[in-house]
Amino acid sequence: MNYDNIKLEKGLYCNGALTQALEKEDPSAQYEGTALEGLDAYERQLKRFDIRVSGAGSDTVEKFFKTGDSAVLFPEYVARAVRQGMEQADILPGIVASTTVIDSADYRTITSDPDEDKKELRPVAEGAFIPETRVSVKSNLVSLNKRGRMLVASYEAVRRQRLDLFTVTLRQIGAYIARSQLKDAVDVLVNGDGNNNAAAVTNAATAGTLAYTDLTAFWNSFDPYELNTLLVSPDIMQKVLEMTEFRDAAAGLNFHATGKMITPMGASLIKAGCVSNGTLIGLDRSCALEMVKCGDITTEYDKLIDRQLERAAITCTAGFAKIFDGAAKVLSV
Repeated sequence: MNYDNIKLEKGLYCNGALTQALEKEDPSAQYEGTALEGLDAYERQLKRFDIRVSGAGSDTVEKFFKTGDSAVLFPEYVARAVRQGMEQADILPGIVASTTVIDSADYRTITSDPDEDKKELRPVAEGAFIPETRVSVKSNLVSLNKRGRMLVASYEAVRRQRLDLFTVTLRQIGAYIARSQLKDAVDVLVNGDGNNNAAAVTNAATAGTLAYTDLTAFWNSFDPYELNTLLVSPDIMQKVLEMTEFRDAAAGLNFHATGKMITPMGASLIKAGCVSNGTLIGLDRSCALEMVKCGDITTEYDKLIDRQLERAAITCTAGFAKIFDGAAKVLSV
């Protein structure tokens, strides 16, 4: 157990993951059955320098900069706080089927979307040709967007601020990033990823009115996929909640008691402000969307350590691609 003897330096960030670098030097497995079990290598370093980042007794920002070693921990604290904000505001886990992490600026995904005839697995006679399902690389690259915020603050302005309060600000930055990424995902679901695969659009029977029959017809159009997730604009969410089919006594009791509502056809109902008014996006979350990430949260650690804040970018680079075209459709009201 040598967590209190590790030399901390900026070079530990060279691959963008301080915690992973620390785990190589100080594996968590060796702390099983001790008082430090359950802490990762970074959290043990916080304990080493007696830095408390949360709770009523949290330390001030300047505690990180008491020594050169402890200052190295500050960018990771920033990244973790931003990541917490992203996770709290993140809807993407409910709509993304697969997440691919890459280490380059270019990525070309694969596709396999056979027509209805090829989806049916018919009996194959002895010696006959077995039908093929072709998997190919898409023509266009996945578009990756770099999203982030510039953290602008002088060390003197924040040095005496409690870390618990400073974390709230950083979490809000994470929430901004998560909402921007959701907007990118919605754009790909509706307009496609540049490979001529925009979502099929169905119009409601009566313009401006969402009827229960519109939802049942929309649900029925997904075969052989499963309509298990609905992304809706705020105005459509209100229309759904006002439907008689979702206002019976049992539904009302459940909604008022838990905030959970009876959802159309059992699908998860998600309100998203980035969805255009009058729009309902249905998808099979198990096979509709791929998320492509170029690394994780990135902080300009040199500036955060050497210049003690001032101006430092906090960014995350990600993009989205469709997997099966028919697994996402749009209902326009």
